[in-house]
Amino acid sequence: GMHMATSIFHRATGAALLFGGLSILTWWLVAAATSAKAYDIFLQCATSPLGWLVLAGLSWSFFQHLCSGVRHLLMDTGWGYELGTARASSIAVFASAAVLTLLFWAVVLFSRGVI
Repeated sequence: GMHMATSIFHRATGAALLFGGLSILTWWLVAAATSAKAYDIFLQCATSPLGWLVLAGLSWSFFQHLCSGVRHLLMDTGWGYELGTARASSIAVFASAAVLTLLFWAVVLFSRGVI
C-alpha cells in the first residue's frame, strides 16, 4: 500500500538526486570553469521549459526524499508502526513534499519577479 509506495519513492528520488542532480551540478561547474559561452549554453538549457521541468522535478525529489528520510528516522525509534499511523505518515510524506516544493518555487519565482 502507501508504505510500499513511500519506500519505492524514497529509493527512486535518492537515485534521481544522485544521478540527475549530480550530473546537472557537474555540468554547471564544468561550464562555469570552461568559458562564458559554455556557461551561457548551460543557462539557456537550465532556463528552457524542459530545464525548468527538470529542476522542478529534482526539487520535488529532494523534498520527497527529505520527508521520507525523516519518516524513516522516526520509525527507527519505534514510532509509527501501527497500521493507521504508518498509512497517515506515508500520506503526510507525499503531501509535505508537494507543499514544500510549491513553497520553494513560489520563493524562487517571487525573487525572480515572475510572480
